Amino acid sequence: MRREKNTQVERAIPTGYTLDYVSGKQLKETKKELVRQRVVRALIHEYGFSPEDIELDFSVGGRKKVDLAIFHHGKEHTIENLSRAVICRQEPNVGKNAVRIRDFDQADKDLGEIETIMREVDAVQYGLWTNGLEFFFVEKEKKRFETKCNPIGDWPMAEDSVGTKEVVSDAHTRVADNEMLKITFRRCHNFIHGNEGMPKDAAFWQFLYLIFCKMHDENLRAKHRQAWQRQFWAGPKEQFEVQGRKAIRARIEVLFTEVKEQYRNIFHGNEEIILSDRALAFIVSELAKYDFSRTDVDAKGVAYQELVGVNLRGDRGQYFTPRGVVKLVIDMLDPKANEKLLDPACGTGGFLVTALGHMLRKFRDDQHTQEGKESTTEFLNVHERLKEYASSKVYGADFDPFLIRAAQMNMVLAGDGRGHIYNINSLEFPFGHLSDLPVAKKDIPLGSVDIIATNPPFGSDIPITDEHILKHYELAHNWEPDGEGGFRNTGDMKGSVAPEILFIERCIRWLNPGRGRMGIVLPDGVLGNPAAEYIRWWIMRETQVLASVDLPVEAFIAEANVNILTSLLFLRRKDEHEKHLEVLRGDEEYPVFMAVANKVGFDRRGNRLHKRTADGEEIVQPRQHSERIRIGGRIVERTLTRSEKIEDNDLPVIAEKYREFLAEQN
Repeated sequence: MRREKNTQVERAIPTGYTLDYVSGKQLKETKKELVRQRVVRALIHEYGFSPEDIELDFSVGGRKKVDLAIFHHGKEHTIENLSRAVICRQEPNVGKNAVRIRDFDQADKDLGEIETIMREVDAVQYGLWTNGLEFFFVEKEKKRFETKCNPIGDWPMAEDSVGTKEVVSDAHTRVADNEMLKITFRRCHNFIHGNEGMPKDAAFWQFLYLIFCKMHDENLRAKHRQAWQRQFWAGPKEQFEVQGRKAIRARIEVLFTEVKEQYRNIFHGNEEIILSDRALAFIVSELAKYDFSRTDVDAKGVAYQELVGVNLRGDRGQYFTPRGVVKLVIDMLDPKANEKLLDPACGTGGFLVTALGHMLRKFRDDQHTQEGKESTTEFLNVHERLKEYASSKVYGADFDPFLIRAAQMNMVLAGDGRGHIYNINSLEFPFGHLSDLPVAKKDIPLGSVDIIATNPPFGSDIPITDEHILKHYELAHNWEPDGEGGFRNTGDMKGSVAPEILFIERCIRWLNPGRGRMGIVLPDGVLGNPAAEYIRWWIMRETQVLASVDLPVEAFIAEANVNILTSLLFLRRKDEHEKHLEVLRGDEEYPVFMAVANKVGFDRRGNRLHKRTADGEEIVQPRQHSERIRIGGRIVERTLTRSEKIEDNDLPVIAEKYREFLAEQN
């Protein structure tokens, strides 16, 4: 079945099949195939191999086949031209438990598969065995009386060899493929957790210390250009040798000392890297291959958030907002470079980092450049603007000091090291006792914020009962009908109030009167329960309702494990003149954008959903990717067109419809 839509050809494939990224052919979508297709994408988009040089299920004699065969560029696909070989296995199925990452010795039995092929096929120089989470790279060494397969930290880029990269401190780093970066982060964290005897949260912080060292090293390189000698690197064989591991530690210890000195707002100074030499070398080898500064902000945020979600869930209603919901809120609010943005319940900083990614795209549009196609000067100009925006316009606050540190580190990973993230109780503000209150009162006083994007903690099981907080809120009092369609405050204070109710009032008071606008996640009861009518009346009195978006239960249950129906409410704070006119003239009707999201791209179990035909087949559509292949040491750019499944997700459509609504309303 084929049909034309938006000038692109759509077609459908049977459920349970996927499209090979190399040939475009239909393949059974097995767990192993999903791993293989991820590896294929990485080989093309990270390592620079041409799809024409890759073949699936290539026979190497008898019944033996390699899952992926890579041939010398432009050469015939014969066994004499076979350069590299890959064996793929399905990813371990362990639910939400961490997989213990093995070393080469522990995986010896599995590695026998690829090593046998490498010894028998004379032309193959490099091999890889992977189950999608563990990656074992090997290099062949021919000796007079034996052929050895030696472990190496990573494959060299296409058409390169390990021998051409002995000066690895200056070796080529690459932009991370989105999916592979998530897997790399998981692999690093799991290696620490499974091999160092550390609880998950301790492993998490050790991993983040090394992320900081990596970003610090990249920032110094950007600042000093050719004068800077990289320190965060690992030679291809260093992690497998005692002296090599010690050399890696020596370099990292120097970097970490500098990190603690530079980021005194984040570090106390007594932090230590307590990983063994073996674990430290593994993590550095995994991270050193990537250029984080040129890797997409959203990709880094996704990888980071996935780790955070399993390590820092709190017990006061804290959970982490799904990425699609965060992106929808930021897209609909559409922050500008001159607008101050705040998340008063920022958690690990998802809204803040997404705002940085949103603004980065705007800055690129301003100078008419595309990601990955910028000159060094253009790249530095855009990122300098991003740092300036982050340091002067982006603010966060949270009650939990551990989440504050996690948010600060998320901001650093996004490309900014000076985010304003305060450890305060937003519901007490401008009162309270936490350490960052004085500077927060100066930087973000009530009435000073242009944009608020937030998902506050909510639920009747975490009520606010402190009368010193409640007395400052109108919505913490009992209200009664005034007989004229409105409500009046009785003056009697409630004994307890759900936190989301107070957060609505606090956020509105934080907004700049007249132009400040906000997007907030709320449980549906606030917008629908008859008992909450006075809250809705109060909101209408204080704000202009811009939009309301109903979310399905899948939005939060898969990623945050929260089984609750929620909505997004978008508001603009009225100024006193507007409110006065409404008292004199009465309320005037105005249009409000309303939408219902039925699909968010995945089901309750987190399985991805794709658009289907009426017959149940999955629709695929051509997509273009920028491909950078390496030929003889040169990088050649070209466009790669591949048909891919279309995510069944209403959220991007809602964002687009809202932009159309705003244009119509001028």
